[in-house]
Amino acid sequence: MNILKRLLLGFLILAGLFITGCGPDTIRGKEYPINDEKTAADDTDLSIDERVQKIVDSMSDEEKIGQMMMIGIQGTTVTDDTRYMLTQYKAGNIILFDRNMQSQEQVKELTTDLQKENPAKVPLFIAVDEEGGDVVRMKNDLQAPPSQQAVGISGNPGTAKDYAFSVGMQLKGMGINMNFAPVADVSATDSRSYGGNASQVSKFVDAAAYGYEAAHIMYGLKHFPGIGRSAVDSHEASSVITTSKSELFQSDLIPFTKTMASHDTTKFVILVSHLVYTGFDAEHPASLSWPIMTDLLRNGLQYKGLIVTDDMEMGAVTGQHSFRDLGVMAINAGADIVLICHEYGHEKEVYDGILAALKDGRIPRSRIEDSVKRIVKIKLLHLNEEKNN
Repeated sequence: MNILKRLLLGFLILAGLFITGCGPDTIRGKEYPINDEKTAADDTDLSIDERVQKIVDSMSDEEKIGQMMMIGIQGTTVTDDTRYMLTQYKAGNIILFDRNMQSQEQVKELTTDLQKENPAKVPLFIAVDEEGGDVVRMKNDLQAPPSQQAVGISGNPGTAKDYAFSVGMQLKGMGINMNFAPVADVSATDSRSYGGNASQVSKFVDAAAYGYEAAHIMYGLKHFPGIGRSAVDSHEASSVITTSKSELFQSDLIPFTKTMASHDTTKFVILVSHLVYTGFDAEHPASLSWPIMTDLLRNGLQYKGLIVTDDMEMGAVTGQHSFRDLGVMAINAGADIVLICHEYGHEKEVYDGILAALKDGRIPRSRIEDSVKRIVKIKLLHLNEEKNN
């Protein structure tokens, strides 16, 4: 038995122990508590689209904007600041980091409390980055999978599926309903990638997608349209990819397009990078680019799921625009959810900028409505699936 197989066996055993102890059966019906007010639009005689429309019609502008943001919070419990962001800034989605996660039991309590404190008519997306390798949470409390590079070297896509399923079940057991993985970038040197061959990466991404779907957890392909060619960390600075459009289609985009073709696109999100791709748009990073998010991804590739930006606090974009402008630019370019991971002040600036732009017409109301309908529909379809079965 080789090293990777032994690691997988140990991972599955430990994951199984966790799943048995505090898996979905212990939280089903409680993971996303919904009171009578929240189910007012949950009429069984209405179609899913009619239910979505009824919920969206009942929302204020502030609530709609809150659904289009995913924010980071501070602390391991629901603090007054977090409660304020949920109630006053209508934050509709949360991303967790190690600063929020001490143990499995504590995280489960935190996510349960977040959903209880959530005043919206639909549940929160609660997300993490649990890729494997160096990008994992709670290294001392969870059995972390190996890097995607190590899994790719094994040559067995089934391994990617097994790890994704086990990770998905562990996360779901803690009340986390979205994982920003797998990484779909093509790179022979980055440990976060399954490899340098687009066809191989595509097979592993496809397998991981099936693993997450078997665990009934949302997942996120990243970083569209692929950052494998960049040597620059987007956390620090911007990067320009001069590769031609045709070459990107023949390589970097393949893991994304193949997964879109073979999976229900409402079950995963696509996280868009901050890199500039001159073959599509020489002026804007992908996360602020209409040609990439709308012309290419939404219209050209006919992607029906949610488009999420990478963190707007990264150096690749913060040096170019104010936080008040970044959210406006991302939404006008086609983003459904704007990600702001760390500072409450920045999150408030993004929210205030979007609200002001909606009020004065710089963001068309139809642009907001389209995204909120997508978000609400996917939440009804997949976060409350126990109610719909």
